[in-house]
Amino acid sequence: QVQLVESGGGLVQPGGSLTLSCTASGTVASVYKMAYYRQAPGKERELVATYVFTSPTPTTYADSVKGRFTIARDSAENIIHVRMNNLKPEDTAVYYCYGDIKSATTGRFREYWGQGTQVTVSS
Repeated sequence: QVQLVESGGGLVQPGGSLTLSCTASGTVASVYKMAYYRQAPGKERELVATYVFTSPTPTTYADSVKGRFTIARDSAENIIHVRMNNLKPEDTAVYYCYGDIKSATTGRFREYWGQGTQVTVSS
């Protein structure tokens, strides 16, 4: 079974930084892409940043985080990190890791989600 395990998050003051990490573990055959979404109270889930493992230009970002967030991959592992700089109160949300992953058990790609981690930006 494939699992996405998240770490990071927490409380930070405006202007501060945090790093989120997500590991795809279990029966992973291959990964097409991993990403982070976020959902603030009363709002729809929003795509924040994406990493496409096989692309020469692997990263894309929501306009709201461009220039402040950086998504990267551990080259030898199915792990992504999102470095979040210059955080703003409007970045407060639950952040969810997403993966489009091929299971070694089924031989098929499907979507997987992490458990979510809270990021709160407040003074």
